[in-house]
Amino acid sequence: MDTVLVWMQPLNEWLNDPAAAQMGFAALLGLAIFALLIAMTMVVMGLSDPLRRRLRSLEASGAGGAANSESGLREWLGPMGERLVPTEEEARSRIARDLRRAGKRSPGAVNLFFGVRLLLTVVPPLVMLIVLPFLRMPLNIGALLIACLAVAGYLLPRFWLDRAIKQRSKLISRGLPDALDLLVVCSEAGLGLGAAIQRVARDLEISHPELADELHIYGLQTRAGMDNKTALRDLEERTGVDDIRGLVTTLLQSMRFGTSLAMTLRLFAVELRDKRTQQAEERAAKVSTKMLFPLIFCILPSFFVVTLGPPLLGAMAALAGR
Repeated sequence: MDTVLVWMQPLNEWLNDPAAAQMGFAALLGLAIFALLIAMTMVVMGLSDPLRRRLRSLEASGAGGAANSESGLREWLGPMGERLVPTEEEARSRIARDLRRAGKRSPGAVNLFFGVRLLLTVVPPLVMLIVLPFLRMPLNIGALLIACLAVAGYLLPRFWLDRAIKQRSKLISRGLPDALDLLVVCSEAGLGLGAAIQRVARDLEISHPELADELHIYGLQTRAGMDNKTALRDLEERTGVDDIRGLVTTLLQSMRFGTSLAMTLRLFAVELRDKRTQQAEERAAKVSTKMLFPLIFCILPSFFVVTLGPPLLGAMAALAGR
């Protein structure tokens, strides 16, 4: 906190000077206009390029309904985000992997992500900079608010992505026990691994659409010629769920050593149920500790007021009368 105050003191001294404050405001306005011009240039260059426009239309037509619903956003924000995509292969592949885990598998998802980040970083501070003279707000507070809007706009897409990954992983983990039971039944009925997974994907489309979608992609990969081991590894990488990772490892070991698929799935289902039971017991054991703070700070004060309030008021009245 002291370090922040030390850094803020020269800023306050600079803002208290009217000439310096006016010069700083003009510099911020010029920087915002420059950023807006760069963004508009990126949009115009991307939209005016016939090759890029043709490629985006082909991607949208080949990706299905999800791409068609996002084609408008991709057409405007894709050219901006395309120039902001990291050049490092590791960073670009990490963003693409996170988007896949969030369920965004369209070809232009990475460009759209960075385009939205640029839009949220530039537009809200620019609007605030234009509206600031009409609000009659102190210049230091206005500059701090503009900086906060820019930082929040930059971090908001990443926050949304992490939240979407967590929510999708939770939904996939919730539907895995039902999928395992169906896989056991299908494997005991004589179906192979690929046919069993395709049948389970069709049966789970309504109850667990996220898991059914991932299993359907596995079926498409195997029908396209990908071997089961590579498709299972891609399923593990695509979902990023610990339970899916354990299931993939178990299935690969079963393929390697030639054990019964039905017995392997049944044993893994039993282990998964035991794991879920232990997690439920752990959460139940934490309830008493978590209820301690609301009990002390919310319930007990009101209880004391109700029980001790009337006697205290009577005692105060008696002492005042004496």
